[in-house]
Amino acid sequence: MKDMPLPISPDRWLGHLFASRAAASGGVVRRNSRDIERIVGRERFLAELDRRGFRAVENAGQIIVFCNRDAVRILR
Repeated sequence: MKDMPLPISPDRWLGHLFASRAAASGGVVRRNSRDIERIVGRERFLAELDRRGFRAVENAGQIIVFCNRDAVRILR
């Protein structure tokens, strides 16, 4: 199964993610961490977050991206 071609290129996937309405308006987006690793790769994904100045958190196999430069606080 690892040899199957990807359904979308990494560049296109990142483009779709950050062109979404939520991302474009400074909101949040959620993606499955396994999909990120499979399609884009964790290092490249994190580098893109750094380039944009965004923050992210991970929990239970999901990554939540805060598509703005505001501080993120974990409440509990």
